[in-house]
Amino acid sequence: MTGLIETYRVEAYNTAKQSENKMHDDTVARRFGFAGGLVPGVDVMAYMMHLPVAAWGRAFLERGLIETRFVKPVYDGELAEVRGQETDGVITIEVESRGELCATGTASLPAGLPTLSISDYPATAPVAERKPVSPASYPLGQWLGSMPRSWAGDAADEYLDDIRETDGIYVREGLGHPGLLQRVMNKVLVDNAVLGPWIHVGSRMQLLNAARRGDEIIARAKVTGNYEKKGHRFVEFDALVVGNGITPLAHCRHIAIYQPREQAAA
Repeated sequence: MTGLIETYRVEAYNTAKQSENKMHDDTVARRFGFAGGLVPGVDVMAYMMHLPVAAWGRAFLERGLIETRFVKPVYDGELAEVRGQETDGVITIEVESRGELCATGTASLPAGLPTLSISDYPATAPVAERKPVSPASYPLGQWLGSMPRSWAGDAADEYLDDIRETDGIYVREGLGHPGLLQRVMNKVLVDNAVLGPWIHVGSRMQLLNAARRGDEIIARAKVTGNYEKKGHRFVEFDALVVGNGITPLAHCRHIAIYQPREQAAA
């Protein structure tokens, strides 16, 4: 079966203007050659997830698989067009803004879920003192600590407003948006080092259970890659995102440039 999916249009919003990551700040981002502060990749990914949720509803939130790659920035206030085409149960997704391809991805509904045990992903305390980022911040094979987060009540509503989500399923069924699971993946990076400007490059997320609105969520992450490529320093994580300390919500692989070329050379 093949078919085009209705294009989803979002006026992009930079939710991270005041964040510690100054790649979302206009002045700093321009120093790295961008036109302005970048809309966070996790929020662009949230835009992309609108399509499979519109197609498959709660089933996607309970067992959907999505893979994304960010290739060009999406900027605050610009129109982002999220286009999809379904072929044999796989939705191919593209995000275009300002006439440029900004992100690509695929989404699907696997027939079965991987067998994962929380005991294989130990809970680890965050570092006592964050130090300036370096290759030593993310040792290969290391389990990284992080602090849990929750978005309940007004915070949950504000998040849906920030990502311009129009699907009523989250409020109607009291569910947490899967974009929040990506936010806690980013949190692993910042809970373990004082970063300069950095960039989320791509993610793979296999959802395991639908998150509930207000769940306390945390990513239990292990470093699976730490390397230099074209002057950038990359880190890769394998993680289980856990709700309320007991429920596996998603198995994630996360890739980020933790020291962009200009900064790495400084």
